[in-house]
Amino acid sequence: MTAQIPNRTPSAAVPALPRYEATDLTCGGDLAEIVLGDQIYRLRITKAGKLILTK
Repeated sequence: MTAQIPNRTPSAAVPALPRYEATDLTCGGDLAEIVLGDQIYRLRITKAGKLILTK
């Protein structure tokens, strides 16, 4: 006997994550502040194109 697998589309089961352009967050610059509760973090885009998030 073969088990039946329900026909589900993966996109319907898992909602898409929000996606942001880092340059939009930094308004075209290389630094932005992100607030979480009472903490402030800095998001920096390096010259090598990497992201660094610091407290």
